[in-house]
Amino acid sequence: MITVTTEATATAGTLKRLSDEGVSIWLDDLSRKRIESGNLAELVADKNVVGVTTNPSIFQAAIGSGEGYEEQLADLAARGVTVDEAVRMMTTADVRAAADILRPVYDATDGRDGRVSIEVDPRLAHETAATIAEAKQLAWLVDRPNVMIKIPATRAGLPAITEVIGLGISVNVTLIFSLERYREVMDAYLAGLEKAAAKGLDLSAVHSVASFFVSRVDADIDKRLTAIGTDEALALKGRAALANARLAYEAYEDVFGAADDAARSTARWTALTGAGANKQRPLWASTGVKDPAYKDTLYVDRLVAPGTVNTMPEATLNATADHGEITGDTVTGGYAQARADLAAVEALGISYDEVVTRLEHEAVAKFEVAWQDLLDAVKKSLGSKGADAE
Repeated sequence: MITVTTEATATAGTLKRLSDEGVSIWLDDLSRKRIESGNLAELVADKNVVGVTTNPSIFQAAIGSGEGYEEQLADLAARGVTVDEAVRMMTTADVRAAADILRPVYDATDGRDGRVSIEVDPRLAHETAATIAEAKQLAWLVDRPNVMIKIPATRAGLPAITEVIGLGISVNVTLIFSLERYREVMDAYLAGLEKAAAKGLDLSAVHSVASFFVSRVDADIDKRLTAIGTDEALALKGRAALANARLAYEAYEDVFGAADDAARSTARWTALTGAGANKQRPLWASTGVKDPAYKDTLYVDRLVAPGTVNTMPEATLNATADHGEITGDTVTGGYAQARADLAAVEALGISYDEVVTRLEHEAVAKFEVAWQDLLDAVKKSLGSKGADAE
C-alpha cells in the first residue's frame, strides 16, 4: 500500500506531535477579521490550535487599523460612549466570539483548553484593588466559562491573583520573567484556591496558566554578551532564555509534582488536588525569536514538556508546522545545564536579578503605551463619526 503524504498531512503531523508531547498550542493573536473570515476556526480545525491569548499590543494592532470594526464604531459613536467604554466593548466582543469558536475544545477537554485570554487594563498593573475590580468586570462582560482574565505578575498583581482565583475566576498570570516571581505566582494561585475552597466553590472549574516570557530574556542578555565580546561570552548567546524557562518548569514540578512522580508535589498542593483542583500550567510566552540568526522555532522545539502551553504568533505557528523539530521532551533533562548557563552569565558580570526586574518594568510600560495608542486611535475614530469622545 502506498501512502501519499500531502502538505496538509505533514503540517498536521508536526503540530500533532507537539500536542502529543503534552504541549497545548495556543494562538497569540486575535482580530475581528480573523474571527469573521473563518481563519480562527480553520486554525482550530487544521493546526491543533486549542486556545487564544491577547494583550494590549495585539488589540492595538487589530482595532487601531479599524478593519472590521467600522459598524461597531459607528454604533458606539452614535451612543456617545467614552473611549474606554468603546475599547472594552470591542475587545470583549472579539473575545466572546473567539470563546464561542473554541467552546467545543473547552467541552472536549473538561475546561483544560479552549481558553481565550483578555488582559486587565495595563494602567492598573500597580493597583491591586482596581485590578480585582477590572477582572470581575471583564469576566462579567465576556460572560463565557472559557474566558481567562490576564493579570500581570507585578508586586500589586500577586494579591489580585489570589483574590480573583478565590472568586472562582480562571486567570492567566502574565509578564513573568524571574524564577523568584514565578514561585510567588504559584503561591498566589494556591492561596486563591484555598480561598475558593473555603467558600465552597468547585475547584475543578477553576483553571490557571502562568505565562513565563522567553525571547525577551535572550534579547536583553545577548546584547550584553555581544558587548563583552569574548569567545566565552559569545558562546552563551541564545542560552539564557531556555535555561530560565527550564528552571521555571523545575519549580513547577517542585510545587505540583512531576508528570511521572506526583509524590514530589508539596503537601499544600496534595490537599488541594484532593478537592479537585487543577495544576497551574506553565505557558511559554514571547516565543517568536527576536534574533533572525536563531531558528524561528527555537522556543518551540527546545521547550517541549508535558503539561505546558506554548502561545505562538501565527508566523511561529506556521514555521513550526513547516519545519519544527519535535523530538520529545527537551526540558526535564536539562536542569543542571540550565543552572550552569545562568551561573556562567552571572560570572561575566551580568546580573540576572537586574535583567528580569527591568524586563518586567519595561513590559508593563510597553503595554501601557500600546493601550494608550489604542485609546487614541479609537478616540479619533469616534470623533470622526460625530461622537463626543472626551
